Parts: sequence; C-alpha cells; structure tokens
Amino acid sequence: MNIETRKIEFVQAFLNLQSEELISQFEKLLKKAKGSEKELKPFTIEELNSRIDSSLEDSKNDKVTESKELLSEIKQWH
Repeated sequence: MNIETRKIEFVQAFLNLQSEELISQFEKLLKKAKGSEKELKPFTIEELNSRIDSSLEDSKNDKVTESKELLSEIKQWH
C-alpha cells in the first residue's frame, strides 16, 4: 500500500470518528508532529565542533554517566 492510499484510508476513518476527545488527541499529535518537523535542522560545522569540545571537556571532568547506570535509571522510570 502506498502513502497516498494510506492517507486516504486514514482520512476516511478519521471522518467517521464520533469521539470529540479522540479528535482532540489527534489534533495534539498533529501539532506536535508539525512542531518537531520544523525544529529539525542540521548542525553547522561550528555547532558540531562546539558540541564535540563540550563533550570532551565533560569526559575529562568526569561529568559522564556510565551506560549501565543510565539503563538502571531508565528501568526505574516505569
């Protein structure tokens, strides 16, 4: 199934919705998706180099989190 067919099927299903709450949730999702599309842009070379320098400095100053520790913290989120 191509993207155009999927869009048409989605719109048809959306038009049949009767729940105002569900429509509101779709509106919020669409706004959020549009906002995140606008926010994405590639770094300039200067921005990228600055982030690399900052990360290296954090590493030198022990401002890092080990992956095992991070995974343990993530498990506690649920």
